[in-house]
Amino acid sequence: MAKLYWLQNIFQRDYNNGMKKWSIVIILAVAQFIMVLDSTVMNVSITSVVNDLNTSVSSLQAAITFYTLTMAAFMMTGGKLGDLWGRRRAFQIGAVIYAAGSFITAISPNIQTMFIGWSIIEGLGAVLVIPAIAALIAMNYTGKDRVLGFTLIGAAAGVAVAAGPLIGGYVTTYLSWRYVFAAETVIMAILLLFSGSLREAPSAKTTTRLDIPSVILSASGMALLVLGILQSKVWGWVTPKSIPVVAGHEIAPLGISLVVYLILFGVIILRTFIKRQRILEDGGGNPLLKISMLKLLPLRSGLAVLTAQYLITAAVFFVLPIYLQMVLGYDALKTGMKIFPLSVAIVLFSAIGARLINRYTPRQIIRLAQGALLLGAIILLASISPELKGVIFGSALFVLGAGLGLLASQIGNVTMSSVSDENSSEVGGLQGTFQNLGSSIGTALIGSVMIASLTSGFISSVNSSTVLTPSVKTAVNETADQGVPIASAQDIENMALVGGATQAQASDLSSSYEEAQLASLRESMVFLVLIALISIPLSRNIPNKLVGA
Repeated sequence: MAKLYWLQNIFQRDYNNGMKKWSIVIILAVAQFIMVLDSTVMNVSITSVVNDLNTSVSSLQAAITFYTLTMAAFMMTGGKLGDLWGRRRAFQIGAVIYAAGSFITAISPNIQTMFIGWSIIEGLGAVLVIPAIAALIAMNYTGKDRVLGFTLIGAAAGVAVAAGPLIGGYVTTYLSWRYVFAAETVIMAILLLFSGSLREAPSAKTTTRLDIPSVILSASGMALLVLGILQSKVWGWVTPKSIPVVAGHEIAPLGISLVVYLILFGVIILRTFIKRQRILEDGGGNPLLKISMLKLLPLRSGLAVLTAQYLITAAVFFVLPIYLQMVLGYDALKTGMKIFPLSVAIVLFSAIGARLINRYTPRQIIRLAQGALLLGAIILLASISPELKGVIFGSALFVLGAGLGLLASQIGNVTMSSVSDENSSEVGGLQGTFQNLGSSIGTALIGSVMIASLTSGFISSVNSSTVLTPSVKTAVNETADQGVPIASAQDIENMALVGGATQAQASDLSSSYEEAQLASLRESMVFLVLIALISIPLSRNIPNKLVGA
């Protein structure tokens, strides 16, 4: 009997030590889960949020885009502040800010308040939390434990992407989308209580100053770049579709869309930012970004693949829920269930990817993931039909999810393992920057592609109609100058009847709109195929040796 007690004490001691050892990962993984959850929850709740806040899909698209843009614009700053304050303190301050933003979002009476709470305040909280997560993993673990830690953090992000539609769908359908953000407030408060157990190396703090001009250059450059892409659906890419008016003056220099100038100035400002970082680093100053790190080929390759991964993720999770809800009339829960194969595959292959690191190199796993993304995008393109039904559609989502899950399990470890511990916070910020830049560009670009295709297809069909009168065609063309709204074909028919059209004319408009919707979805899927194809060469410098070898 004494021996049994002795064995029991050993097992209990090992269990307690294991729980204590991995409690830090649990805290950080939950934080990572919350950081990623928001966008996917919002995407499946589009109809409810639009109706609840009396706003439009375009306004909500802007809020979704600017949430990720805020993070992309200030993520490097958040990483640098972690160096200045200490990573644990940065994590704690960020958690407080994020919780405050979540609370404001939960009680938002209109889109403007939600924009401030979610797109701005939550985003600013996240820029402190996300780099700190990566740095704290590096500080608290070594060797294979560190690899497993980064893998689990990546898997948590993947699970959040997968679970978001289901959580958001269920809560939005049976309660309200507001409860998700209220719950986030509570969870961040709980994490804050347990954050004292996060260990930090004494050398993490520094007395160097934050370079404010660098912050302004990086934030403004990225903001102009993404804003240009976002507004392309309204203003046009080169030839103006709609000209903005400021103080009574139309702004379209040389007859060219303002989009061109926004993107051009954004690129110029970002080049100036990079030049300043190089000068500061060479002169022994304190750059926001150590340009020399980008000479590390594994890091550059990892960041490029990460950007493409989140661009594809954001595009898929934006365009499909919009079609399912605004066109087919699905509620939030039914939308989440419709894309359930994608969610299941992400969770499953995030776990599989974590196990494969002992048998295959990161490059082999990532190349397999990229192949799955390309194959899934091609199958998805082939499966497009008015009702999005069938085994082929579900299979396409599963294959896409497999690729995203495998990538989620690998990229974080690839990027973080390419630098020393002292640069972990900075690379964590850099990783968050590229991740959210990919998300914001993906949402803005896919929305632009979808609206532009829908508008051009609808107008072309209307103008060639033999049923519609010239006056009706003129009215539709004038309305479409600002972009065709996303709605169901039945809504278009009802609006036409209210506007005085005959039943035959309303039915013709509805039919034209339905065809244009399907065509715009196909063009959006072509965009995904191209991005998946272009991203494959980006992995050529991913490490091709076994982890720990």
